[in-house]
Amino acid sequence: MKNKGCLGAGTIGIALLIIVAVLFFWGKSGYNNFVTKEQTVNTKWSNVETVYQKRANLIPNLERTVKSYSKFEQETLTQVVEARSKATSINIDPTNMTDADIAKFQAAQGELSGALSRLMAVVESYPNLKADQQYINFQREYTAIENSIRTETVYYNEAAQDYNTSIKTFPNNILANFTNFKEKPYFKAEAGAQKAPEVFK
Repeated sequence: MKNKGCLGAGTIGIALLIIVAVLFFWGKSGYNNFVTKEQTVNTKWSNVETVYQKRANLIPNLERTVKSYSKFEQETLTQVVEARSKATSINIDPTNMTDADIAKFQAAQGELSGALSRLMAVVESYPNLKADQQYINFQREYTAIENSIRTETVYYNEAAQDYNTSIKTFPNNILANFTNFKEKPYFKAEAGAQKAPEVFK
């Protein structure tokens, strides 16, 4: 009877060790998977910031080009410069960002897009400025960057969706809650965002 009791206790001990080992390796694998996916999201966000920054970096050259045309409407140019300043002042930590952070970022970038669109419309009344090589170069770069912005925001959303799905599906959600991995927000599509920019004619 003694041996049977020892055997039973030994079997239970082995079973517990197996369970602990399975939980450990599952937890380790799951945690590392979350880290990898979160790093991918952070990288994609960095790419989004980079293309928006490239767009902002075009503004000083545009400002110099437009200012050379003394009769150009200064108010419209000022709106672009102010919108650029506001857009570049927003810094977001991708490891801890929220829907509100994304909305604030998008709103500021949207203001800059709107100000640029108004400036482009005004340029139509200035044939010499429209034909200026510096302005033509700006048009080319701006269009390429706008296309990159749409591409990078899509890539970011795809990475965020992959990460969010991973941490919200059972049983991963238990581990994610325990290890404090939180859902990442998405870029929201703006009206007409699926179309190519039509700021130039």
